[in-house]
Amino acid sequence: MKKMIFPVVALMSISLLFSCKQESALAKVKTENVAKAEARDEKISEGIPVIEFDQRAYEFGTVDEGDIIEGVFKITNKGTSDLVILSAKASCGCTVPSWPKTPIKPGDTAELSFKFNTRGKPNKQNKSITIKSNAEKTTEVLRIKGFVTPKPKKAVKK
Repeated sequence: MKKMIFPVVALMSISLLFSCKQESALAKVKTENVAKAEARDEKISEGIPVIEFDQRAYEFGTVDEGDIIEGVFKITNKGTSDLVILSAKASCGCTVPSWPKTPIKPGDTAELSFKFNTRGKPNKQNKSITIKSNAEKTTEVLRIKGFVTPKPKKAVKK
């Protein structure tokens, strides 16, 4: 047993000796990374944007199939730095959102508008728009709800 311990300890000592370099930790730090970190820390100290909506669900009531519903969600930046909406994606191709492409300053309000084409979408509807932003809560979901009265069926000629 003693014969096995000595070679193992000797091997570990040798590997430690050759793996340690004489280079200091400071020499390994890139100055450009330090500058980036300082800029990031300064941006963080400014605070974060907080997104707030006038409503979470847009109720369009009852409409006829084929109607195009247009609506608006008001967005307010309740935070302390600029709010940037990165994307707004609808749950299906029948809904098309349009969002502000410029930053929303703290305290300012902007609009996210949408169009919902009801053609081929009869009965109860519950669509969503998923918003990605640089806000405290990075993902938000808004809803579009209502009822689409189906078109009457055409009579078949005999």
